Amino acid sequence: MLRLSFSPLKNHLYVNRRLRPNHAVLAYAFLSILPSSAHAAEAGLPPVDPSKQGHQTQPTHAGKASSPTRATAKEEISVSTRRRSDAQIAESHLRSIPGAATVIDAQQVLKGRNLTNADALAFQPGVFAQASGGGDGLRISVRGSGIQTGVNYFRSGMLMMFDGLPVTTPAGTPYELFESLGLQYTEVLRGANSFDYGGLQLGGAINYVTQTGYNSQKYQARAEAGSFGYVKEQLSSGQVLGKFDYYISLTNSYRGGYQHNTEATSFGVNANFGYKFNDRVSTRLFFRYRQTRNGWAGFLTRDQILKNPKQAQQPYQEWGSDRIQPGTKYYADMTTIKIDDKSKIELGFNYQDAPIDIQYARFSQVWGYKTVAGVLNYDRHDILGGHKSDTRFGILTYTDLEAWQTNRVRVQSGNFAGYPIGTSLRHVTYGGTENYFHLRNNTELFHNFWLTTAGALAFIQKSSDVPSPGPSNPFNTSSINFIPRAGFRYQPDKHVEIYGNVSRSLQPPNDWNYNYAGSYYPSTSPQAGMNATAGKLRNQTATTFEIGTTGHYAGNQWALTYYHSSVHNELLAVMTPESAAQGTSIYGNASPTEHQGVEFSLDTTLYKWRKNRLSLRNAYTWQDFHYKHDSVFGKNRLPGIPEHFYQGGINLDLANGFYAGFDAQVSSKVGAAYDMTYFAPSYHIFNAHLGYSWPNKHRTVFLNFNNLANTHYASIVVPGYIAGGSQLSVMQPGDGFGVFGGISLGFN
Repeated sequence: MLRLSFSPLKNHLYVNRRLRPNHAVLAYAFLSILPSSAHAAEAGLPPVDPSKQGHQTQPTHAGKASSPTRATAKEEISVSTRRRSDAQIAESHLRSIPGAATVIDAQQVLKGRNLTNADALAFQPGVFAQASGGGDGLRISVRGSGIQTGVNYFRSGMLMMFDGLPVTTPAGTPYELFESLGLQYTEVLRGANSFDYGGLQLGGAINYVTQTGYNSQKYQARAEAGSFGYVKEQLSSGQVLGKFDYYISLTNSYRGGYQHNTEATSFGVNANFGYKFNDRVSTRLFFRYRQTRNGWAGFLTRDQILKNPKQAQQPYQEWGSDRIQPGTKYYADMTTIKIDDKSKIELGFNYQDAPIDIQYARFSQVWGYKTVAGVLNYDRHDILGGHKSDTRFGILTYTDLEAWQTNRVRVQSGNFAGYPIGTSLRHVTYGGTENYFHLRNNTELFHNFWLTTAGALAFIQKSSDVPSPGPSNPFNTSSINFIPRAGFRYQPDKHVEIYGNVSRSLQPPNDWNYNYAGSYYPSTSPQAGMNATAGKLRNQTATTFEIGTTGHYAGNQWALTYYHSSVHNELLAVMTPESAAQGTSIYGNASPTEHQGVEFSLDTTLYKWRKNRLSLRNAYTWQDFHYKHDSVFGKNRLPGIPEHFYQGGINLDLANGFYAGFDAQVSSKVGAAYDMTYFAPSYHIFNAHLGYSWPNKHRTVFLNFNNLANTHYASIVVPGYIAGGSQLSVMQPGDGFGVFGGISLGFN
């Protein structure tokens, strides 16, 4: 039987056999009598978000190729109103990339606790994401990115986005806006596979896609609570009103903390408003606001964590140290123009205002960052010489409008004795712009074999100065870089795809890194321990090759990738006694290093009956980062990240809505110093969960049991320089045993 599937998402026909032209025209004309929203209403489906139309425009390695068999007049036509979710559409789109990329469906994440983005990024091979004291300052690394940056700093080494628009700035990525609730799905593009977004850094990109009025509940409420004084609430609403739609989410959270002096609070707003001018032009406005306050307990030694992980490092508790984001604001717009059936344009911009007040040490650090960013993407789909061809040209740019840091006396002791609290000690200014022009083409050379060729130009400028207390000594640097990429993907049959690529990556230092690489003020001055000038840093570059496979067969879905990167001028940070006393790090370029690893995931159906399923989920990462021939450390591994990291779980999902599971997180020991004589011990963490989702209703209750064995372990390590057999205070503990529950109610 010939089957035509009418998709309310795209307002056109999918044909799994070639029709005679008159058949296709008649069928389409019949279905086009009513608008797509009417078809959706008749089928009991939500209206269609016009911004998602035309998102998938080429065959992907997960789908079947169209059959050339001609239809006959006797063949029956049937219409299906089955609608794929936006997460499924995004997954199909990412499968056109010749490399490792995955989609995290928020509906799966919402079945359990959503304390931080570490919960949302679990079970992602190649992604190491750990929370610090239950706060938003994640330790996140992909393929070795960001290992130079500790917690509670701007994220480095990755492009971070909301809805395809960069949150990353010349200073890195502020983290306080990344609330894990209010999302549809998250795209994780590892390494150079983020090229289509303009993500040219070693770690790749993470794109958080928010809910809209087209896929949200008219009214929704969610509450979570549990151990360590944890409470989190969300109220949201979204709906479609003619050509207009809206979504707004309010979140509020409090956590007393597992470790002393790690009390954390947050309040946030996430809203967007869309308008469809016509079938070809639509726009969406975004607004985010979030304020957070996270207590700071400092770093502990290995023995301190093993004996009493709840203690705080002195004198931080005595000083009441914390980090305040008093209110970060994000404004953005994305407009989509469908030129014709073969091409479209996306044009977007955003503005961010991210004030920071760090109250850690004897002096405060108050930061101000105001930045603008823009994207322009042009997509075109053609038949060239009988071959399918897809092309994207894009521009990604972000620039500092205002960037500065001021240090003031906070505690009257040491060199600050006799100075009134609030006295200005130092003022630093920063500047930067990063501009990326990228061009990519995918061409199907022969059936199910696609060749990818791409190249990008990067124009980068950075500056820094310390005008107070002076003397002013401005620092400026600029560079022009070419970044090429080539790859392939081949689907030998419907079950398996093979892919590979060779790519260049580029990571400029964050604008504030330059100042932290310069000289210090004299030890006798009030500014002792602070940097007096900026230092020279080079851009980090790498050449990476990657090969892998994805597929599904006999109830198994897998993804397996091996990559190898030759890195030059890797940006690394270490804690020295002098910098640790000021609660900061120094930065520099390393001698040549190598990064290699394996990223593997496997989802297996162990037993299935009717609509019930017992499954096993696995995510394993092997990562080997080491010097080639360093004059001090030889061929030592780079510290801070575990060599082996595994997450696995067995899950039961019943047709009546009940679900339960048991999972484990396993980490090998982690180097805590560059001389590799000091380690955070390996650990095994076990968790359990259960819940119930009412069938065909947006109502869920759940219960999580975390760290069942109450294991004492270091979740985060920011390595020191040389341990020399001593124990350095460079670790932060993970949470002990905790119980968390939640309820979510949605109504239309």
